[in-house]
Amino acid sequence: MSDSQRPEQTAPPAAAHRLRLDGRVQGVGFRPFVYRLAHGLGLSGWVQNQLGEVEILVEGPPERIEAFTRALVEQAPPLARPHLVAREAVAPEDSGEFAIRPSSAGTTAAIHVPPDYFACDDCLRELEDPDDRRYRYPFINCTQCGPRYTLITRLPYDRPNTTMADFELCPACRAEYDNPLDRRFHAQPLACPQCGPQLEFVTGAHRIARTNRALSACTEALRAGGVIAVKGIGGYHLMCDARNDAAVAQLRQRKRRPAKPLAVMVPRTGPDGLTAVRAEVDVDQTTAAALLDPVRPIVLARRRPACTLSPHIAPGLEEIGVMLPYSPLHQLLLEEFGGPLVATSANLSGEPVLTDNQEVTRRLAHVAESYLHHNRPIQRPADDPVLRVIDGRARPLRLGRGNAPRELTLPRALDAPVLAVGGHMKNTLALAWDRRVVISPHVGDLQAPRSIAVFEQLAAELQSLYGVKAERLVCDAHRGYASSRWARAQGLPVTEVFHHRAHAGAIAGEFAAEAGGAAPQTPWLVFTWDGVGLGEDGTLWGGEALLGQPGQWRRLARLRPLFLPGGEKAGREPWRSALAACWETGHDWPDAPPEAEPLHGAWQRRLNCPQSSAAGRLFDAAAALLGLVERASFEGQGPMLLESLCRTAAEPVALALSEVGDGLWETDWAPLVAMLLDRARPRRSRAAAFHASLAGALLDQARLARDRHGVQRVGLAGGVFQNRLLSETALALLRGDGFQAHLGEVVPSNDAGLCYGQVIEAAAPGTA
Repeated sequence: MSDSQRPEQTAPPAAAHRLRLDGRVQGVGFRPFVYRLAHGLGLSGWVQNQLGEVEILVEGPPERIEAFTRALVEQAPPLARPHLVAREAVAPEDSGEFAIRPSSAGTTAAIHVPPDYFACDDCLRELEDPDDRRYRYPFINCTQCGPRYTLITRLPYDRPNTTMADFELCPACRAEYDNPLDRRFHAQPLACPQCGPQLEFVTGAHRIARTNRALSACTEALRAGGVIAVKGIGGYHLMCDARNDAAVAQLRQRKRRPAKPLAVMVPRTGPDGLTAVRAEVDVDQTTAAALLDPVRPIVLARRRPACTLSPHIAPGLEEIGVMLPYSPLHQLLLEEFGGPLVATSANLSGEPVLTDNQEVTRRLAHVAESYLHHNRPIQRPADDPVLRVIDGRARPLRLGRGNAPRELTLPRALDAPVLAVGGHMKNTLALAWDRRVVISPHVGDLQAPRSIAVFEQLAAELQSLYGVKAERLVCDAHRGYASSRWARAQGLPVTEVFHHRAHAGAIAGEFAAEAGGAAPQTPWLVFTWDGVGLGEDGTLWGGEALLGQPGQWRRLARLRPLFLPGGEKAGREPWRSALAACWETGHDWPDAPPEAEPLHGAWQRRLNCPQSSAAGRLFDAAAALLGLVERASFEGQGPMLLESLCRTAAEPVALALSEVGDGLWETDWAPLVAMLLDRARPRRSRAAAFHASLAGALLDQARLARDRHGVQRVGLAGGVFQNRLLSETALALLRGDGFQAHLGEVVPSNDAGLCYGQVIEAAAPGTA
């Protein structure tokens, strides 16, 4: 309601109500919205931030109070997600006017930590307005945009509790900050060129400290083919010209990243902001919605024939990870540069993204030629989230800046707070209490000291921020995982959850929580297909079909196991899986590498040849047998190349399903080896037939479960189901056969979802 529509005077308080709202109501302009709403309706009272909640006393005519209460939810600011949790009639206080009270640091923890937000349209308009005092200021923000999670040091979310505490507001910013009718009222990262953070461009011993000159110097260096480390919201990017083959090749050579795909940031152009993106990749309605989402994630999209991006961006792959600029700094940089830029995480392989000015200079001196720093500290890293459209939905492959911390509702309440510490690769953590669970942003692979340090920081800060102290820890049953070792060293009770039970629990929990009720008692059949994880029999699982429900899973079926020569080396050397598949089925592989022959004797004696039923190793074997890759430079390279090779559908090869004892059934993939070795058949056809055959085998196992156990609900869980072709084929077959088939929509199906699955298993009835 505008000022002209506002009642001329506040109506006498005929009634009074106290309201309490939780959800996402802090850091999103909710209190000034409440203030404006109350003034517009001529109501008196007050609004106050509690710890994670907003409390309101509203006084006035009953019909206006009703309108006010409805509007709190129906007309809330775009980034707010309020829930009215309590309402009671109280005695009027005769306030006389409506006021915003200072935040209260009470004792009840109902906290919702806001993630980082992209630059809103209002701020972008001001950014481009020469008459605005924040014209071309890279840190412009308001209550509807800007950093949150990465700069909060503690709660309640007020400026002194953020990394902006040392930036004293100038009089003009202070006036905006204190004015409830201004959209920057209590925008905690509020700043302007006079009082806020500044850019600095550093190349060698030369420093450019003025923000506009620093930005221009960075642009010139990028145009000259340089590799620049640029500090953003949740960490640094390594950036270079995405159309410059030499620059991209130089980045790869220096970072020792020969083939892993690089993300590309594309300028926002055209009426909907996607004109430049559409020139490079195919953009359907779902992809467009994902790219334009306030999260501004990296979205995988198929390269167009006329794509101008360097082929070195994603060698051998048809898809490229693209994103729009999400901060005002990125907007200015892309606009001034005038084209797409590589924007890959500034880190060492597998580690969390770097955030500190001095550390990035020290640790990436061999990669970056220059640095675009700023002096707004980053409290904790948040890498860019990654989505892939599968079966008509944009599904997360990685949680990060903008969509984490990720909050979900548990199917049932926990007896005591727990911290689930996830796996060893693609690590994330989950803090859970009552019926709430919060999943952290991506940490990374726990193989380096910095990864462990960030893991430990997040473990402590999640509990501190949410005011919840874990009384129990949940970890993977594999005792060699760094996360599991850490959990057992904390002196708290520890629940171990087997890897694939956690995968199964994640999808069962996600869809139970989505329904908002208790976990259903009807059984699931969940296919847990991934690289490898410790199985309950001591072997390496990864091609299992688990029957039951959280806390009560049993293995119904698997893929035929093979014995992996060299053990863990097989994960990065697909030729080892190919050899094992050939030896297992009695086939000769003419293209086997020279080092293969000495391994045969050890393989026959099962020396350092662990047994594995993992689907991921079968994909590796297929990629190697088709000549796509012998040694992978990154996890999943073989399967990604194999999927990218497929263009058209192919007839599946029939794979036998038989019982192997104790109620366990097994799919024999042996016929696939002969098919893959058949050089008379085009490679594309063989790759497509491999996918179709495994999808058909999955359907056969599902039919078995239905015939014997009445199963109707089927879940796909594990990193193998990041493969769009396999997942879409399997889902279509299952649904066409009458099953209710599910693939995760908010929790990654890969190991980034393990922590959530661990919580679901720990919360299951009867779990100690």
